[in-house]
Amino acid sequence: MGKKKVVVGMSGGVDSSVAAYLLKKAGYDVIGVTMQIWQDEAETVQEENGGCCGLSAVDDARRVAQVLDIPYYVMNFKKEFRENVMDYFTNEYLCGRTPNPCIACNRYVKWEALLQRSLSIGADYIATGHYARIEQLANGRYAIANSVTAAKDQTYALYNLTQEQLSHTLMPVGDYTKDQIREIAAKIGLPVAKKKDSQEICFVPDQDYASFIQNETGIVAPKGNFVNTKGEILGTHEGITHYTVGQRRGLGLPMGHRVFVLEIHPETNEVVVGENEEVFAKVVKADKVNYMAIPPLELGEELSCTAKIRYGHKGSPCVIKRTGEDEITCTFPDGVRAPTPGQAVVFYVDGCVGGGGTITEAER
Repeated sequence: MGKKKVVVGMSGGVDSSVAAYLLKKAGYDVIGVTMQIWQDEAETVQEENGGCCGLSAVDDARRVAQVLDIPYYVMNFKKEFRENVMDYFTNEYLCGRTPNPCIACNRYVKWEALLQRSLSIGADYIATGHYARIEQLANGRYAIANSVTAAKDQTYALYNLTQEQLSHTLMPVGDYTKDQIREIAAKIGLPVAKKKDSQEICFVPDQDYASFIQNETGIVAPKGNFVNTKGEILGTHEGITHYTVGQRRGLGLPMGHRVFVLEIHPETNEVVVGENEEVFAKVVKADKVNYMAIPPLELGEELSCTAKIRYGHKGSPCVIKRTGEDEITCTFPDGVRAPTPGQAVVFYVDGCVGGGGTITEAER
């Protein structure tokens, strides 16, 4: 039986580069691929943002492939990226929600599109440089487990992967710390050993989301009213695409003290603001549920676990209950700060991703 063939998604960064090295060292037949998704930005902008998705990523990945002596290709996924990530991003903001484009990119581009294309050319697996580990549990299901370093854990953004995708995925970097990965890269002479990590959203390099949405769609989000929880008008906002739940900076309200965005109502074009204590919620509802470590809950079934409501959230005790065909209700006894519609709630069971969904609403 020949070597197992794996396609490594190479972003031009140190993590995916070392992933390719580790897999080749382990005896796999490794093919390097860079996904061409967003490559219209200027070279200077690419470099400032780590070159994770631009032309410089191709150059860096190609140099790494030469050092590792593996075949290397560039595959065009611009159509998939625009439809599943960029269009989703703009539509969510225009609907008053705060999207997570990295989760969408992982699910529908880096996995669904890349995996299908890789399998079609005879590959057995795809691999990435994510700091996470894949385990097959005693119940037979595949799940993502935390990496060895909590400082660089990326399981939250991977909760939406399917069982089929996980069964064909390798994540060798999850067994190492970031420092160890850089040490390996330097030791074997990879040209990206000291390359900085990419930051923020790759297709909005200046992080001006509202301008990006306007340029992409031609839609100018109209100004509207800031209101309090009683509906009283407090001032004028610049358009709902400028705001997210929990935000306090850039509101421009002369309140004499800090206030925070509590809710965004696109149907009335209102942004509700309030006090810090009003940002907290104990009940969070979510749909588009994906189960990973556990099979789908029965209607009305409950599960005690730990859950995160954003990437940087350390996690809080939670009780998950299936309350609809495609709905879970998450109760946090201690409350959580600023659960945001459009973001993900991800729950963990015994150190693995149990599943998650997209937040639809929160109850204070």
